[in-house]
Amino acid sequence: MDYSNCSLCPRQCGVDRTKGQTGFCRCPDTALVAKTMLHKWEEPVLAGSGGSGAIFFGGCTLGCKYCQNRAISASPAGTPMDSAALRKEMEKLIAQGAENIDLVTPTHFLPTILPALRPKLPVPVVYNCGGYEKAETVGKLNGLVDIYLPDMKYGDNALAEELSNAPGYVETALSAIREMVRQTGNVTFIGEKMVRGVIVRHLILPGQVENSLKVLDLLGENFRPGEILVSLMRQYTPMGILPAPYDRRITDEEYEAVLSWM
Repeated sequence: MDYSNCSLCPRQCGVDRTKGQTGFCRCPDTALVAKTMLHKWEEPVLAGSGGSGAIFFGGCTLGCKYCQNRAISASPAGTPMDSAALRKEMEKLIAQGAENIDLVTPTHFLPTILPALRPKLPVPVVYNCGGYEKAETVGKLNGLVDIYLPDMKYGDNALAEELSNAPGYVETALSAIREMVRQTGNVTFIGEKMVRGVIVRHLILPGQVENSLKVLDLLGENFRPGEILVSLMRQYTPMGILPAPYDRRITDEEYEAVLSWM
């Protein structure tokens, strides 16, 4: 796995990033670290009392019109880091009390990240991604990631193309999540702290209750109880100038409809 003839994500751009070529993500051949922090607002089963040791990477393999991290994702931003520097950042976060190392939007920098995860860290590694992943790429993480935190944004491919420029999102995400579950097995807790498994996030979009119901149906059809947890999110925030209905937050009625279906 390297940056030449890049095929890390489902877009399979085939560019040689080692020669300055860039594909959809517009990223170079070294990791761009936009921010590191103790993130105390991840799911409580992850953050615990110390917080997740979040490492936010610049750039993204999706193009979500409503992205809340647009400042670092749309125009890739961050400090260039090689594997050794990245490992030091992980160790700093652990020394500060991080409950885990939370890799946020990491896929397009995996050739740099993978060596940084060896030898195994003393806390769980969380792979925090948009769900639009190649199962083959996820397979390279086997044994290095303890907890997967993918999105399942859409149950409708047309909506995925409209809002995230992500063709074939539904089948691609389901295939990737199946591989994640295959690696981790059932969700495992020690006390109230999750130490292994898959949490699937779904952000409810304004005016798109039907999409959310489809996502929940798909998860119910494809995974057995205990194989995944579902984190249902209502914090959609309008970003920039978006057309209706994406120019508003979701209503209580929309949230309750999806919650009752779940």
